[in-house]
Amino acid sequence: MKTLAELQAIKEKMVGQMNVREGDKSVRVVVGMATCGIAAGARPVLQTFSEVVQKNNLSDVAVTQTGCIGLCQFEPIVEITKPGEEKVTYINMDADKAREVAEQHLMRGIIIAEYTVNNSTLVK
Repeated sequence: MKTLAELQAIKEKMVGQMNVREGDKSVRVVVGMATCGIAAGARPVLQTFSEVVQKNNLSDVAVTQTGCIGLCQFEPIVEITKPGEEKVTYINMDADKAREVAEQHLMRGIIIAEYTVNNSTLVK
């Protein structure tokens, strides 16, 4: 950082990211951030969701984190909950998949089934 303007830009970016994580939102994106999730790469997933939501002004979407979801072998795990719909659990996420899920599921309402957990996934 060399100037006050650079510091202000960093502050604005961080305030925007905090607004994405707080408040009373109808759609919730929850990223598993227990030790297993972090070790598997959950931090870039959380950051990608936050950035896409902020960039696209998705004011009804909250991006949050939680501890262990209980399926460590499928980390990083993301759960998306929309009012009146069943929760969708995405598994083995990375930043690229997170961006795709944000653009398809959050913005267009299209669930990417190949990234979700289902009964056949749990039986393997």
